[in-house]
Amino acid sequence: MRIDIVTLFPGMVEPALAESMLGRARARGLVDIRVVNLRDYAEGKHRVTDDYQFGGGGGMVLKPEPLFAAVEALRTPGARVVLLDPRGRMFTQRVAAELAREAHLILLAGRYEGVDERVNEQLADDALSIGDYVLTGGELPALVVTDAVTRLLPGVLGAEGAVERESFASGLLEPPQYTRPEEFRGARVPAVLLSGDHARIARWRRVQALWRTWRARPELLEGAGLTPEEWELVDRFKRGETPEQIEASAPQER
Repeated sequence: MRIDIVTLFPGMVEPALAESMLGRARARGLVDIRVVNLRDYAEGKHRVTDDYQFGGGGGMVLKPEPLFAAVEALRTPGARVVLLDPRGRMFTQRVAAELAREAHLILLAGRYEGVDERVNEQLADDALSIGDYVLTGGELPALVVTDAVTRLLPGVLGAEGAVERESFASGLLEPPQYTRPEEFRGARVPAVLLSGDHARIARWRRVQALWRTWRARPELLEGAGLTPEEWELVDRFKRGETPEQIEASAPQER
C-alpha cells in the first residue's frame, strides 16, 4: 500500500512515521508512506498556499491550485483522495478497514480556516473527521488515519489474531489486561486469569468487554452483533449486577 500525506508542515509528520510500528512497517517495505510538502506545488516566487476568504471573515483558506497540482502529480489509477476535514464523516475502525483495502491513499491535511470548497467538491473522494473538537490542522488526523490503516495491513502486526482481539474489532471495547506481578500495591490480578480454565477466561473477558462498553460507549452495543445471551448480560448490568456477581454465578449457570 502507498500513502501520501500532503501537508504544509512535513516536520510535524515525518518524525512520527519513523518510530514504532509505522517505522518498522516502512523499513520492511510493508507500506510506502510519503510526506509531501504542499508548498512545492504552489506557484510564484513566494509559493503562496493560502488567501483571504471571499465575502469576508477571519482567517485564511488554503488555495485550490496547489492542492489540485499536488494530487494530479501524485495520483495513480484508482487512488483514493481523502480530505481531513471536521465536516467529514467520522473515522471509525470500520472506515479504517475500508481504507486498508485501497492500494493508494492521498491524505490532504487542511490548515487555517479550512480549504477552498472546490477541493471538497471536485478533488477529494472522501472527507474524514477524527472527532468533534478543533485542531490546528489536519496533520494529526492524517497520522491517526495512517496508523489505524497501516496496522491492518498483512504482516504489520506480529501477533497472529492481534487485530481481531483489539477494541472495536468486535464492536466492543477491550476487557482489562494484566501482566506480572500478580499483586501490586495491594491490587491483585483477578483469580480467573490465573485459573488456566480457558473457557472461563474467555467468558470473563467477554463479560468485562460488555460491561466496559455498556458503561463508556453504550451506543456501540447495537452494532456489535450481540447474541441473546449477551443481551441478557446487558440487561443484568441495567438491573444493577456487576461483572463480579455474574462471574460468581457462572458455575451455577453452566
